[in-house]
Amino acid sequence: MDTRNERVKVPRRILNTLLTSLGAGVVPRTGAPYIAIGRAAEVRALTDSLDMAAEGGASVRFLIGRYGSGKSFLTQLIRGYALERDFLTVDADLSPERRLSGAGHSGLATYRELMRNLSSKASPDGGALPLVLGRYMDRLKGELAAEGVFPDDVRYTLRLRQKVYAACAALEGAVGGFDFATVLGAYFAASAEDDEAKKSACLRYLRGEYSNKTEARQALGFSLGAIIDDQNWYDMLKLIALLSVQLGYRGLCVFIDECVNLYKIPHRISREANYEKILSIFNDALQGRASHLAVVFCGTPQFLEDPRRGLFGYEALRSRLADTRFEENGYVNYSSPVIRLRRLSDNELMALLVRLSFLHAEQSGRGELVTKEEMERFLSLMLSRAGAGELITPRELIREFLGLLNILRDNEGVSFDALIEKKASEAIAPPVPSEVSPAEEENGGTKRSFTLADIDL
Repeated sequence: MDTRNERVKVPRRILNTLLTSLGAGVVPRTGAPYIAIGRAAEVRALTDSLDMAAEGGASVRFLIGRYGSGKSFLTQLIRGYALERDFLTVDADLSPERRLSGAGHSGLATYRELMRNLSSKASPDGGALPLVLGRYMDRLKGELAAEGVFPDDVRYTLRLRQKVYAACAALEGAVGGFDFATVLGAYFAASAEDDEAKKSACLRYLRGEYSNKTEARQALGFSLGAIIDDQNWYDMLKLIALLSVQLGYRGLCVFIDECVNLYKIPHRISREANYEKILSIFNDALQGRASHLAVVFCGTPQFLEDPRRGLFGYEALRSRLADTRFEENGYVNYSSPVIRLRRLSDNELMALLVRLSFLHAEQSGRGELVTKEEMERFLSLMLSRAGAGELITPRELIREFLGLLNILRDNEGVSFDALIEKKASEAIAPPVPSEVSPAEEENGGTKRSFTLADIDL
């Protein structure tokens, strides 16, 4: 979305979801472009990764920032861009039950969550697997119709199967590709025959829902060399990336958030098994063993830099992800696998408040409740706290500002001056200190002066 000062009409459904989510400190899955402020360099770096995947390559990026700094927001923004550019996307948040590797099928649980959230441009909210496969089947039927072969033709079924198996043959050379292609062939054959039970059984395999090969054989009607499990789920993602191109898309984008949960794993062996999985994914992408695939991990500075429990505690990853000595001088390198989210400048934070005020007014239908001068006073108050100049986050600012607007809307007779003066007189506890990188200090926008003339909305 163009971020200039334009009154863009936001669909009501998206507007309500957007403001409700932001007010609760939650990143919405839709509507991110309407409040995208100040992340142009990071967006360009990540869209470059999409271009690399579209050209047949692969990439792995690590978005690193403190809680509330905008990691999840940026991934949803890039996810929207990827869908608009005709990629398939999958995303999942890690948790104690969902990891990259571990006991209790926690790696498989992550794969299942990714597949549940498989999205396309036509189905951006997830659950797109049957849709994208059906779209491909319709395309094959259209090609046959263009060749003069119609469903009442005796050649129709044979020609349709020939096209299906020609597409699946391209997958057979990859790891696990033969079983994958076999199931896809069975799915498309069942589609041609309108066999809904067989189609459902094939979809269950692709989603990783079988617990053993016996269960899969009983449902599918044929034997497989392996099912999707904790060991091979990443190989299946690589196959889906290849399949996406056969289906007419440009590639697959994988977004894995809340990687700090790997840092929190108490057992060293289990934690390092997850880091080995990250290393495997990283090496696959950069050594050319994956195609049409872009992977983005999101985590905190502790997840990356902690020398005992973070990625830097695993030497093979530290040597690949650590900053060069030139970056350590405070310069930024957006071509690096690691992208550290800088603190938004004061002018960018002001622009964000102006955008939120407009959206809130559009939702309530009562006009904007604060003037631009009052927004300046609010931001000055937020930045006046000890340490806020370096540590304030968009999440904190958004929640406070939307809370203020809601109070003004819901309480007649309450004035902005009364609220702001009362808050200014209270002792506000400073944010919890955390280590700030030289790059964040350099680009953190520590300057306190800002005017509306400087703001490019």
